[in-house]
Amino acid sequence: MLSLVYRRISGLSEVIRVLESEGLLWVEPFKVSKQALSKRLACLPTELFEQIFELVMIKIQSQADKLPIPIGWESVYQNFSALWIADGSTLEALRKKLKATEDSTKGLGGRMMMIVEAFHHQPIATWYTKNSTVHDQTWTEELLERLPIGGLLIFDLGFFNFKWFDAFTDADKFFITRMRKKTGQTVTATLSSGTFYKDEIIKMGKYRSNPCNHEVRLVSVLWGKTWYYYLTNVKDPEKLSAEQVCELYRRRWKVEEAFLLTKRLLGLSYLWVGGSNGVEIQIYATWIFYACLNDLCSSVAVELGQPKERISVEMVFRGLYHFSRSVLRGESIDVVTYLVKNYKMLGLIKQERKRHRENAAYYQEIWGSTA
Repeated sequence: MLSLVYRRISGLSEVIRVLESEGLLWVEPFKVSKQALSKRLACLPTELFEQIFELVMIKIQSQADKLPIPIGWESVYQNFSALWIADGSTLEALRKKLKATEDSTKGLGGRMMMIVEAFHHQPIATWYTKNSTVHDQTWTEELLERLPIGGLLIFDLGFFNFKWFDAFTDADKFFITRMRKKTGQTVTATLSSGTFYKDEIIKMGKYRSNPCNHEVRLVSVLWGKTWYYYLTNVKDPEKLSAEQVCELYRRRWKVEEAFLLTKRLLGLSYLWVGGSNGVEIQIYATWIFYACLNDLCSSVAVELGQPKERISVEMVFRGLYHFSRSVLRGESIDVVTYLVKNYKMLGLIKQERKRHRENAAYYQEIWGSTA
């Protein structure tokens, strides 16, 4: 399954051609019918792939614990047992391939929920349902249960729910999200403020019969001409500053990048089969490969002395082809050594763009203001 992901094979017809002409990995070339292969994917136990996924994550996490903590975030890593991002994504491409009816619960790829680490971007856990119309809040219990005590979870407005916010506080766990517009609130304390930001403690649900039971913290930031509002139940600014609240929510896009890479780069937009069992197998296989690829990027970043964000996952992936050619020529045996040696030729380090510099300058202007 992992070889299919690496080869970016888009369907069973292509698998059959590759099997017949050259084989896959240690499998010698042989003929197999499309029907037989489809039936095999329909009956392979997804639990096996789930167990492999968990084992790979444990192995990679043991290595990730040795990675350097991003500069300026040492105290945050000390204050929280985990820094995770959660989001859901629909596997919608199957609609076009199968020309499904308007009943989006049938014939579609379904929906997956994913957790990734905020800075190292490693996958933590994944869930799947064949019903593509389910709301992200379907997985609130699983997400809260998976988050360790003292951990912090970042998520978007799709999870906005007073009851869930209270559950975090009751369980001694933490969250960061966006504030929903027109939410009734009462300011109970102002922690700090500047020209471009405000940091306040509020009570939500002012005009509701079931308000949020616990007070939360509202960080408001003026970016350009627009105010953005972030919520968290971390009320102590010594534990998490207003600037860090905003920066952590900004990092929520890392899970969107993970979805983009798995769909566009690793082929998860092209589902091998229509059955939910085969789709779930492909999801696990893709995330296992992504985790290994992401771990490789972390090793390259360390060796090059670069922040993880500056390493292009796509170019590292494409560099694997050149490494395999080098191995066949008897020139290379270690992938990290090869990638680091040839990082310029392979374009592994992203170039800093003008808009990045402009955003960084404006960022300093916002948080350089004092009360």
